[in-house]
Amino acid sequence: MKNENIIIAVVALIAGLLGGYLVFSISSTHKQEQAMPAIPAGSGSPTDYARRIAEAEKVVAQDPKNVTVWISLGNDYFDTDQAQKAIGAYAKALELDPNNPNVLTDQGVMYRRVGWYDKAVVNFGKALTLDPKHLQSLYNMGIVYAVDMKQPEKGLPYWKKYIEVDPTSATAIQIKGMIEQYSKGTPPAMK
Repeated sequence: MKNENIIIAVVALIAGLLGGYLVFSISSTHKQEQAMPAIPAGSGSPTDYARRIAEAEKVVAQDPKNVTVWISLGNDYFDTDQAQKAIGAYAKALELDPNNPNVLTDQGVMYRRVGWYDKAVVNFGKALTLDPKHLQSLYNMGIVYAVDMKQPEKGLPYWKKYIEVDPTSATAIQIKGMIEQYSKGTPPAMK
């Protein structure tokens, strides 16, 4: 009889430990989910973007020197293909922080999207002055010169610099392929 009581006690103890572990795990997971932001920046449905944009517009209306929110607003306009509004939001951010190569580059991409290639090149150039190894600016400078302005001789050095800085990434492999196409006289088809 004693052995049966011991076995029952051990089984009950193990069941209690497992039950406690499961309750704790579920509770911890729920708390972690609550602590995470509802919508990460740069993702979501159109409704999510619209809500974030409306909130950010309210914040900058009350606090026009909030560079972080201007950048976030520019990024959401960027992601929702509102190039003109993104350009304006990035301009406000650059008034407050003119030495931000990421914002300069993002605004340059939006300039490219609306066909203002000269302005895009200026932005990428400023970003590269601040950070000569800024990969996105190197890549985009090559794209604007080689693809948009049909001046591959000006764009190829930027792509070659990109490959020097980051020779093994997926983007570097893409750039190598584009350089090869240009060397064969067949420019790549790009947007």
